[in-house]
Amino acid sequence: MKKELLFTLLGAVSLTGTAQTHQQDKPNLVLFISDDCSYYDLGCYGSKDSKTPAIDNFAKEGMRFSKAYQAAPMSSPTRHNLYTGIWPVRSGAYPNHTHANDSTNSIVQQLHPLGYKVALVGKSHIGPASVFPFDKYFPPLKGQELDWASLERFISECIAAKDPFCVIVASHQPHTPWNKGDAREFNPDSLSLPPMYVDCPDTRRDFTKYLAEINYMDGEFSTLLNILDKKKASASSVVVYLSEQGNSLPFAKWTCYDAGVHSACLIRWPGVIPAESSSDALIEYVDVLPTFVDIAGGKPITPMDGRSFKGVLTGKSGKHKDYSFSLQTTRGIFDGSDYFGIRSVFDGRYRYILNLTPEMEFKNTFTKSKLFQEWQSRGATDPHAAEVTHDYSFRPKEELYDVASDPYCRLNLIQNPELSGKVAELSAELKKWMDYCGDKGQQTELEALDHISKGKEE
Repeated sequence: MKKELLFTLLGAVSLTGTAQTHQQDKPNLVLFISDDCSYYDLGCYGSKDSKTPAIDNFAKEGMRFSKAYQAAPMSSPTRHNLYTGIWPVRSGAYPNHTHANDSTNSIVQQLHPLGYKVALVGKSHIGPASVFPFDKYFPPLKGQELDWASLERFISECIAAKDPFCVIVASHQPHTPWNKGDAREFNPDSLSLPPMYVDCPDTRRDFTKYLAEINYMDGEFSTLLNILDKKKASASSVVVYLSEQGNSLPFAKWTCYDAGVHSACLIRWPGVIPAESSSDALIEYVDVLPTFVDIAGGKPITPMDGRSFKGVLTGKSGKHKDYSFSLQTTRGIFDGSDYFGIRSVFDGRYRYILNLTPEMEFKNTFTKSKLFQEWQSRGATDPHAAEVTHDYSFRPKEELYDVASDPYCRLNLIQNPELSGKVAELSAELKKWMDYCGDKGQQTELEALDHISKGKEE
């Protein structure tokens, strides 16, 4: 995958040859995305244990979304979906370590005609290069450090040329291994653990390492904001923070439970979004690129599956969508089940999940870990541990959760006769989405390996 992302300016020049003249009046577009960070582990989303001062302060400067969702709880399909505005199966980028169809247009092609220079800093996990011909790509430095010096130069060059810029800063944190930050800043004995964890010393120890990486990532976000301030670009920039999918502990990453696909989304747009704003509008990652194009004053060069939520940002609308959709395939993930396809739909309160092959055991790198094995051994005497490990590995065909009262999706309501109408509604909406995407369920799962890149990036 990394070889695919040795982008050159040659492809970019051909795309910008017909671009509009310099547009000083267009806002810069800045996107920072974390890696495997559960939204509820940020202070501004309710965590009492985490230390995220930069993100929490940023949340007060713009709009905080409470219902932002993504189409896939894995890094590669998420980033393809985010950077293209196209659903994963429609773009071909639905397994992990994936690549989009050659005919797909991305954020680069969509913004070039509007005069933007587009750069990616940090983690890539996308391809092929023809779909993502960034003007600049600054890969991570040794130890996965972000290349801030190169980013500063890029911004300076854009400002000097009076070109609006779009920058994506993709952190590697807090993806495992949790080896950044200082875990000693967190007291394992005082942590408030989610109910789907087995509470034991090793869980608490590992969780402090995870929180330390979140704190480290918060420092990276602070550095980005400071660079914008230093370059006097803050007032002219729309800045978006996204947390990506949930962490790699159970019932989050690799799953379509709320903890897996629910994301933090914070947006600052000086002079447009009032400070300390909030919204419960249902938005999705697939909507971000159409929103960027709309903010830039343009129209998509080719249709996208997402829809602009600029109206929510400007206060013209309080609602955006009725449903969000997500999918997961384990085929191709490290230590994953040979196939275990999941499809899901959410209406803002109820989440319906369809497991395509419930006879299969659900597996991933965590189920191979020493911590999960410890949880399983504790299940011999601890009913909660037995329940958690069983429910994570073995799923029924259908699941339904009232996320409003059960945010961690632990009480399956699929057999509740009073909710049969809701099940029918959500099942029908999910089928419509799958049909639109060309998603043939199990057949699509079995074809996943055809969409996986030869060079894998974690």
